[in-house]
Amino acid sequence: MKKIAIIGAGNWGTALAATLAKTGHVVTLWGYEPEVVESVCAQHENVLFMPGVKLPASIAATNDLGEVLGQAEIVLTAMPSHVCGSLYEKMLSHLRPEMIFVSATKGIDTDRVMRMSEIIESVVGRRFAPRLCALSGPSFAQEVVRGDPTAVVLASRERAVAHLVQKEFSSRTFRIYTSTDVAGVEIGGAVKNIIAIAAGVIAGLGLGHNPTAALITRGLAEISRLACACGAKRETLAGLAGMGDLVLTCTGDLSRNRTVGVELGRGRKLPEIIGSMRMVAEGVKTTYATVALAERYGVEMPITAQVHRILEGQVTPREAIRELMERTLKDE
Repeated sequence: MKKIAIIGAGNWGTALAATLAKTGHVVTLWGYEPEVVESVCAQHENVLFMPGVKLPASIAATNDLGEVLGQAEIVLTAMPSHVCGSLYEKMLSHLRPEMIFVSATKGIDTDRVMRMSEIIESVVGRRFAPRLCALSGPSFAQEVVRGDPTAVVLASRERAVAHLVQKEFSSRTFRIYTSTDVAGVEIGGAVKNIIAIAAGVIAGLGLGHNPTAALITRGLAEISRLACACGAKRETLAGLAGMGDLVLTCTGDLSRNRTVGVELGRGRKLPEIIGSMRMVAEGVKTTYATVALAERYGVEMPITAQVHRILEGQVTPREAIRELMERTLKDE
């Protein structure tokens, strides 16, 4: 049994809190919104992000970082990618070298064009070298909290750290595999959200299964190119954090990123779509960061480039598809 602090009380953080509490851990959830903290404590329910789902009564909640981190042995962060750096700055004085850090955020920082583990290391590393893992894989929060069988992957450069967290987090419904390829797991988990926006565009246009299958396959190819350029292993992208998460996010109706794409395909404008969503669709910001990362490494990412142009209003969805189909012919 471990004392676990979960930073971020959105959909994913809440689902992980419920899963870990059910295995007997002492879980404290930090939330930014006062109404979330109040509802978890008083009603055992996250009324803002997971209404109607009864949470284990053992979960505590607070909006005080010092309180949530005070006795924590494992710090699991599930905040939106764009606030990861600033939130770790606020957490820094409460962190200790003996803690293990698990990043469950699937995104790339837009301002610094850095993966979440790189952001965490850049902040925490000013005091000590953090023992760090990245958690990713095909996992809709609503299905995890319901207890549907789910398999994910946990990556750390330190095998012993990954194996410790694997043992503590795994349960009858939540199976964890380990990896040493942090870059591959993080790039796969982040960039698949861009391809999911494209998959949603196809659905929103009323197109069929052929373009979706082609998109997923070619999307995986460009995710793999970028990941390998960042030092990842190609085989990681054939696993849970690559193909697994890509298929789920591109085909599942619970995907927020796919939903953004569907609405774009139907002709709605991005600001209107984002304004109507309470939860973050990471793929939008990640698109901008990934374009910059691809330019840094000289990696060709045609699908990502067209999603970026759609988000910027430079092309319509149909124009983007036509341009992809009319690219110079080549070997697979």
